Amino acid sequence: MLIEVHPENADDRKIEQIVHILENDGLIVIPTDTIYAFAVSLNSKKGLEKLAKIKEVKLKKSEFSLILNNLSSISNYTKPIDRRIFRVIKNAIPGPFTFILQANNQVSKLFGSNKKEVGIRIPNHGLTSSIIEKLNHPLVSSSVHDQDEIIQYTTDPFAIFERHEHEVEAVVDCGFGNNVASTIVDCRTEEPSILRQGAGIID
Repeated sequence: MLIEVHPENADDRKIEQIVHILENDGLIVIPTDTIYAFAVSLNSKKGLEKLAKIKEVKLKKSEFSLILNNLSSISNYTKPIDRRIFRVIKNAIPGPFTFILQANNQVSKLFGSNKKEVGIRIPNHGLTSSIIEKLNHPLVSSSVHDQDEIIQYTTDPFAIFERHEHEVEAVVDCGFGNNVASTIVDCRTEEPSILRQGAGIID
């Protein structure tokens, strides 16, 4: 299913349609402020398994990120964050960053493993934020990225749909996405460090 949504003025009925799919264990493709991403509900075990399958990894060994729409619930998934690190994150969001933080036991339970870290994303994208707000909990995501494919594959929602229509329940079409991934920032120590320079710039 291809769901066309206006990027700046999303129809509430379409948001409800997307959330309904997620609540029923659906795997979808959503836009972010960087490239398109596969996404499932954090509360869906079947959805997590679908995400692991399409990325060809074992769920226990996956490195998926949580997408939140603000920092209010971050402590549900991470160990206590140093004040300086918290300020760095707060000043950078919403934006094209993935912050690697120390995970708490809740994350281990969700992924059925002894995960020590978790990636946190708070993208600057109104539709993604609206989906999470309506869903009332984070999404679990992994970018739509295949190094064997041309750049257009990861930026064109119709091309994504053509490739994955039999593997996902829906592709949310908000027009062409970007072709630069998020900047990954390791925040597990007192001094944050860039693991991958992407679209985001840390001041």
